[in-house]
Amino acid sequence: MYLMLIAALLPAILLGLYIWRKDPQPEPLRWILRAFIAGIIICVPVAFAERFILGLLFPSGGPTTLLGTTAEAFLVAGLPEEAAKLFILWLFVLRKNPYFDEHFDGIVYAVFVSLGFAAIENVFYVLGSGEGWVSVAATRALLAVPGHYAFGILMGYYYSKYQFFDHTPRTAVKILLVPVLAHGVYDAIAMSGQVDPIAGAISFVVLIWFCIKLQKYARRKINELAQQDEIL
Repeated sequence: MYLMLIAALLPAILLGLYIWRKDPQPEPLRWILRAFIAGIIICVPVAFAERFILGLLFPSGGPTTLLGTTAEAFLVAGLPEEAAKLFILWLFVLRKNPYFDEHFDGIVYAVFVSLGFAAIENVFYVLGSGEGWVSVAATRALLAVPGHYAFGILMGYYYSKYQFFDHTPRTAVKILLVPVLAHGVYDAIAMSGQVDPIAGAISFVVLIWFCIKLQKYARRKINELAQQDEIL
C-alpha cells in the first residue's frame, strides 16, 4: 500500500520540485502548497462533471468509434479538467497573491495546480489497478503526469503573458484553449485503443512521440519566460 502511494505521488513531487527550483526567485512554500492542494480539491467535482458530460454524449454507454473516443478526449476530459484548473488557479492562487510578480510565476503556480490534480488522479489509477499496479505506475509516471505538467506550463505561460505584457483577446483565449488542445490530443491518442486494438498499438508509439514533442515545446516556454525575468 505504501509503495503504491509513493509510486503514485513521487512523479508529481519530483516535477514540482524541478519547476520550483527553476524559478529565479522561488515562491513561498505556503503558496506552492496552496496551489498543489487546490489542484487536489478540484478532482472530485471534475469527476462528477465528467461523468455527467459522458452521460450526455453517450447515454447508452461509452464510445465505440475513434470519433467517439476523440469527442470524449476533448469534451469529457480535456475541457472540464483544464477549465477547472484555470478557475482554481485564478480564484485561490493568483487573484490575491502578492508574490505573483514575475513572468515565471504563472508557470510555477499553474504547474503546481496541475500536478496536484495529476497526483490525486494517479493515486486512484494506481490503487485501482490491482496486481498490475507497477506497470500502471511506471506508464503514468512517464506519460500522464508529465502530460499534466506540460499542460500546466502552457496555461501558466499564456496566463503570465496576458497578465504582464500582452493584453490581447487572442492571448486571453489561449490561456485555456492551448492546454485544452494539448490535453485533448494526448487523450485522443491514448484512448484510441479502447475501440480499435490496431489503432491502439500504433497510437502508443505516436503518443510517445507526441509527449516528447510536448515536453520540448513546454521547455521552450519555460526558457522564454525565464529570459523575460532576466531582462527585467
